Amino acid sequence: MPDINNLEGLLKKLGLKAMAQQYLSYADGCEKSGQTYLEYLTQLVSLELEDRDQRRIQRLTKQAHLPCLKTIEEFKLQRVKGLSPSILEVLRGGQFIDQCENLLLFGNPGTGKTHLCIGLAQAWCQRGRKVLYTSAASLVQRLLRAKRDLELDQLIKQFDRLDMLIIDDISYVPYERQETDVLFTLLSERYERRSMMITSNAKFSDWESIFKDKMTTAAPIDRLVHHSTILELNAPSYRTEIAKKKKSKRKKTTQKKPTKKEAK
Repeated sequence: MPDINNLEGLLKKLGLKAMAQQYLSYADGCEKSGQTYLEYLTQLVSLELEDRDQRRIQRLTKQAHLPCLKTIEEFKLQRVKGLSPSILEVLRGGQFIDQCENLLLFGNPGTGKTHLCIGLAQAWCQRGRKVLYTSAASLVQRLLRAKRDLELDQLIKQFDRLDMLIIDDISYVPYERQETDVLFTLLSERYERRSMMITSNAKFSDWESIFKDKMTTAAPIDRLVHHSTILELNAPSYRTEIAKKKKSKRKKTTQKKPTKKEAK
C-alpha cells in the first residue's frame, strides 16, 4: 500500500510542484462540497497545468531580455495616425511568425517603437514563443566576438532556435564594414526561416549610411521587405511632449500668486 503520508514527496519526485503544495487544501474543499474523486483529481491536474503555463511564461519573458516591462494596452495608440487597434491585435496574435515573416517599424525617436517591441514581445511570450530583444549595437558586437572566436555559426544556430529576434535601433550608429558583414550574415540566415522585428529611425532611402554603399544596402533591404509588415509611426516625440508638459506645469506653480490688492 502506498504511504499516504508520503504523498507530497511522491508528487515532488514527479515534478508536480503545484499539486504537492495544494493537494491537502483542495481535498478539504472537495470533501466539504461533496465532490467526487474524479472531480478532485481534475481540479488538481488543472491547477498543475496552469502553474506550469505561468512558470513557462515567466521563463520565456526572462529569457527575452526585455529592458523593461510595457504592455500593448499602455501604448498611446491615438497619437499615431494610421495605426489601428485591429492591426495591433493581429500582430499580438503572432500568426505572421508562423509564416516566418518580419515586422519593420519606422519612426522618429520618441514615437513608441521600443514600447511596441516590448509590448508585443510580452504578448508573444505569453503565447509560448521564444523571443529575444537586443539593440542593434549590442547584437553587432556579439556577432563580432563570435566571429573572432570562430563561433559565428554556433551563435547563428543559437539564434535560429528563437521564434522572433527583435533588433532595436538598427540605424542608431554607423557601422564599419566588418560590422555590416556579420549583421548581413545574420539577416541572410534568418531570411524565410525565422522572423525578425526591426526598428529604425531612418527610412530605407537613408540606409546607405549604415551599409556604406548601394549594393550592400540593397541586399539586406530586399530580404527584409520580402514577407514583411511595415509600420510607420508618424507622431511627435512622446518624451518631448511629456517634457513640455512638465515644464509648463512647473512654470505655473512657480508663478507669483496675486496680492490682495491685485486680486481686488
